[in-house]
Amino acid sequence: MIDSILQTLAEWIIEVISAIGYVGIGVLMGLDSFNIPIPSEVTMPFSGFLAQSGVFSFWLVVFAGTLGSYLGSLVSYYVAGWLIKRRAHPVIGFFLSDSFLEKSSEWFRKYGAASVFFGRLVPVIRTFISLPAGLGRMKRPLFDWLTILGSFVWCLGLTWIGWILGEHWQDIEHYTKELHWVILVLIILGGVWWIYKHVKGALRASL
Repeated sequence: MIDSILQTLAEWIIEVISAIGYVGIGVLMGLDSFNIPIPSEVTMPFSGFLAQSGVFSFWLVVFAGTLGSYLGSLVSYYVAGWLIKRRAHPVIGFFLSDSFLEKSSEWFRKYGAASVFFGRLVPVIRTFISLPAGLGRMKRPLFDWLTILGSFVWCLGLTWIGWILGEHWQDIEHYTKELHWVILVLIILGGVWWIYKHVKGALRASL
């Protein structure tokens, strides 16, 4: 069933790019960077294949992907700020406590640059990294440059792979599918652990 869903998603991505070209690339990569897992491992290699076929320009494909990734990441960054301002809401406030935000800010001051840049180069993590960066109050100029640089490297690499593989561009999926699942499971386990610790601490404080 999951393979069927992924196949349908891949077909939809191909249809979007075929229909609206560079704009489609930008929109898909923007969604991928806005916490919506649209696989860039389909978007960019397929576009790279089209560039190799003469349909697209290689560098315009890279530019469209990078721009879309940056804009999607920026929206996600501001969503984090929106959540912080609405901590008065009991549900939001429960998860975004003062201590959590203070620890996030401290962590991003120490390791934020590396996490944002390298996070853009890791499947799954690249989709969500902008949200914790916003919650950690990472400074915008630094966030902007690291996001643009990381997105450019990612888009360039995947486009180049699609260019090299040509009609066999989908072969990259065989190498990334298992990696996606491993990373996703690790993220879920980390999230469950964090919720457990957070709930345990909140209950202890209320006693």
